[in-house]
Amino acid sequence: MSKAARPAPKISQAMIAWLPFADAASTELPLKQLLRLSLFQFSVGMAAVLLNGTLNRVMIVELSVPAWIVALLIAVPLLVAPFRALIGHKSDTHKSALGWRRVPYIWFGSLLQFGGLAIMPFALLLLSRPDTYPVSIIAAAGAFLLTGAGFHITQTAGLALATDLAPEDKRPRAVALLYVMLLVGMMFSAFVIGGLLIEFSTTRLVQVIQGAAVLTMILNLTALWKQEARAPERTKANPDAPTFRELWNAFVRDGRNARLLTAIGIGAAGFAMQDALLEPYGGEVLGLSVGATTALTGAWAFGALLGFMLSGRALARGGDPLRIAGTGLVTGIAAFLLVLFAAPFGSPLMLFGGATAIGLGLGLFSVGTLIEAMNLAKSETAGLALGAWGAVQATCAGVGIALGGAIRDTVSWLAADGSLSAVLATRATGYGTVYFLEILLLIAGLAAIGPLVGHARRTTNDSRDSAGQPFGLREFPT
Repeated sequence: MSKAARPAPKISQAMIAWLPFADAASTELPLKQLLRLSLFQFSVGMAAVLLNGTLNRVMIVELSVPAWIVALLIAVPLLVAPFRALIGHKSDTHKSALGWRRVPYIWFGSLLQFGGLAIMPFALLLLSRPDTYPVSIIAAAGAFLLTGAGFHITQTAGLALATDLAPEDKRPRAVALLYVMLLVGMMFSAFVIGGLLIEFSTTRLVQVIQGAAVLTMILNLTALWKQEARAPERTKANPDAPTFRELWNAFVRDGRNARLLTAIGIGAAGFAMQDALLEPYGGEVLGLSVGATTALTGAWAFGALLGFMLSGRALARGGDPLRIAGTGLVTGIAAFLLVLFAAPFGSPLMLFGGATAIGLGLGLFSVGTLIEAMNLAKSETAGLALGAWGAVQATCAGVGIALGGAIRDTVSWLAADGSLSAVLATRATGYGTVYFLEILLLIAGLAAIGPLVGHARRTTNDSRDSAGQPFGLREFPT
């Protein structure tokens, strides 16, 4: 039997039940190969846990680094995020003598990610020495930038490679499976790293971060091995292909897109201001250990995975993407109220519940707005629309992270200086101010997204009944 006539591999119902989107497998991209490809998402999730979960708590609590510096360091990788659409466009049109488009970008991104993680622990340890403070800040910023640039490039090209390998009818579900594996990697990494750092020491911190650097190369090389076939015809330039600027101008010419991107930006900033503060909040206010606060990231990832699955079920039943996004904003408001009240009640359980709900709300909001961006885009600008979605979300999230750290430090300084009343002169005041502002931002996001609900524009090709379509994310950009 020829390869073309070979039937698609059968996937057991038990496998589909336990692994979401396992039916994304096909003859061209079997499940085993797809799962191996998804290992690069695991390395990205591991890096995200380190940067956004573990290191911010270690720097603020154990190394006594000001929160505004930590917030800026965590926001540094997001400087690369606005260029993800351009990175994807470049990998689409890359000309290689070997006929590869995605492999060079994934390899280069892996090297950057490895290099950033390899030098990061030493840069962080220098932060605890006043005589090397300026040099340590530059070194730490460089390490964070290398790591962030690495996983943004790797993930963008890796998801594009998945769309190349999967047949057209399976692409959305194949990329959706990769996103699920990202969240699984975040959860697994959070609990493993947290367990390794229960007994914290600087030596153990160096070992954990450099071990993550080595594991990154192993995972990404395994994921990349023999995935992309060489195609000599790709070495020829296509003079008729539209430029990135032409595609971008065609997209932004539509005024309705601006309101959606505004709502996305407000919501992303509202969810992200706490990214550098949640773990330090648990450690400084509730007295949780490094391992316990790292587990907060695992709780967040579990909530995000749950939000992803719930939004998928809702969309499969014909749900409005913007109503799903609005539900995510409301869930986020309730989540931050839980986090706020965890301090006066002294309840770690409320904090973990709030962290899970933050992930749930963000998952619903992200998927809802992403699907709406897909609905708004024309076929020739769909990739650019998703790139714009990711760029706006990541950029506003970076601004939110930086502002969150600065606001926390300013309010905490005022409380310690006696400028506030005795009731507010507590360690939780700075954190609580940020959480309160996030609630206001999510309310503003609801106001921005409200007029769009029920008025989604669909072309003839986009007016298909969503209940009959399998849910998936064609090019999930974050």
